[in-house]
Formats: sequence, C-alpha cells, structure tokens
Amino acid sequence: MALSWTMDKAGPIARSAEDCALVLAALTAAGPDARDAATLLAPNAFRYAFDTNVKKLRVGYLKTAFDQTYPTKANDLATLEVLRKLGVELVPIELPALAPGSMRFVLTAEGAAAFDDLTRSGRDGQMVLQNRSAWPNTFRSSRFIPAVEYLQAQRVRSLLIEQMDEKLRGFDLYIAPSFGPNLTLTNLTGHPAIALPNGFTAAGLPTTITFMGQLYEEGKLLALAKAYQDATEFDEKHPDLNF
Repeated sequence: MALSWTMDKAGPIARSAEDCALVLAALTAAGPDARDAATLLAPNAFRYAFDTNVKKLRVGYLKTAFDQTYPTKANDLATLEVLRKLGVELVPIELPALAPGSMRFVLTAEGAAAFDDLTRSGRDGQMVLQNRSAWPNTFRSSRFIPAVEYLQAQRVRSLLIEQMDEKLRGFDLYIAPSFGPNLTLTNLTGHPAIALPNGFTAAGLPTTITFMGQLYEEGKLLALAKAYQDATEFDEKHPDLNF
C-alpha cells in the first residue's frame, strides 16, 4: 500500500538481523520491477557482511539526542555501553541543521494523492478514527497545501540529502534514539535504518533503538545489529500471553 511515493521504503520485519539479511538478499536478487518505475538496479547488490570486524567500523552516535531527557533513555544508554564493551568506538556526530520536521508535509501531500479516490468518493467517512490528527482529516486538509510550498520543500530536501552525505562521510553508520527528528530525516533522505529491541518500559512494553547506515550498505548495518543481538537477549524474548 503506497502512502508516500518518494518516502516509502520496503523492508523486512524479522526476529534477527540474519533473517533480515536473507529477505534483503532475495529482494535485491529479484532486481527492478518492470511494472514499477520507482525501482532501480542498485549499484551494489546486497552483500552479506557478517564477517565484518565491528571494531573496525566507523560508528557515529547523536550525542545531543542521547543527552536529552526522554522515556527510553536508560535503555538507549545501556545499548551504547554494550557496543563499547564489544570494542566499538562511538564518535559523536551532528546531523544537518536543516529541520526535517518542516518538510514532513511532503509525506501528507503525497499520502493525500495516493488516497485521493478515498477522499473524493467520501468513503473516508467510513474510517473509524475521525479526530483532527486522524488520516481522513490529514488527507482532506493536505489538499490545501500550495504546490509552490511542496516544490520548495523538495528543493530544500535535495539540500538536506547533500548535507547528510557530507555529514556521514567517513562513517559506516550511526546510532540514534528511535522516533524523533531522525526518523523524519531518514525518510526524506532514504538512508537505511534498522530498529532493534533494546529493553522494556515499566509497563513491560518493548523499546527500540535505531541504527542507520550508508546508502546501499545494509550489510554493514546488519553486521553491527547482529553483534548487538548476539551480546543481548532482547531479540529472543516473547510476550507474556497469559492475561
């Protein structure tokens, strides 16, 4: 199901980094879809990189983001400590100054176009949630986004991609808290990301941390993810269904 043609990314949901690699390998082996002009022949087909020495990876982390006060901070800092014990050197980095949140309406505009028939036909009224922030009203209100602003946002997005490339030069990947501005940023730039379980809330709900890699370098990204999973047990947990 399309939501945003320029921001959607296909990716597997799996229990382990190794399973993710199997699916990604199958996806890239299939090559471009002749019926989908948005697909392309990747310059580098997916490569398994589980033999990577993670100590030699150049890994950045968003120090200012981890320094903030937020609900899952303790679990995230524990993740960083596990990586350090694995011999990974974490280098503080900063992301581009351009605010990705100001370009988020690119997603809602494209979503409104993707679901245009639903809105025009009135069938969006059959959707259960109809509050101000629910998708039906998001699609309706997005019809009023000026074309000029949409095009200007795409121009700024190009600058953001260039700045992101410059910031990550010399790094294999970087780490950030899940959600927040970094989520919007990587949706805009297309950089691959993997969200890994790294603990639980006081209520017993799982929390995650996110690793981001270079374009077309999912192999290295998954190598560090596997090293973290091998050193922890969060990926092996199962929910308690006795309720």
